[in-house]
Amino acid sequence: MEIIKMTKEHYSDVYELWLSCKGMGLNNLDDSEQGINRFLERNPDTCFAAFEDNKVVGVIMAGSDGRRGYIYHTAVNPQYRKRGIATALVDAAMDAMKNIGINKVALVVFRHNESGNEFWEKLGFTERHDLVYRNKAINEMIRNDT
Repeated sequence: MEIIKMTKEHYSDVYELWLSCKGMGLNNLDDSEQGINRFLERNPDTCFAAFEDNKVVGVIMAGSDGRRGYIYHTAVNPQYRKRGIATALVDAAMDAMKNIGINKVALVVFRHNESGNEFWEKLGFTERHDLVYRNKAINEMIRNDT
């Protein structure tokens, strides 16, 4: 397995990977090629793809606002799970965050994504009970919760 920085050239393979993973929440705006390219332009050193046999088998997108780090859309092809790929991707993203001066990283996982929640808890990411997550769409988007 090889882990490299994710680039816009990886988009189609990464999007196909996301669609293969149950529990992913995608939408037609933020997760479009244009939306992901915009994210990668802002965060060129904190997003990674894992390759095996010249195939994208895992991905993690991470970014920061300069104060806090955030992890998005972490996924591993179901056929390649339980091999340490996700942990290696998280390690790469966390190291990258530390290198740019980020001290704390947060993420959001759907409550119904049991395997995702188990994974993050195993890595030491704790659940916050003192927050209420809120959002408001500025533009209408179509959600695709696989």
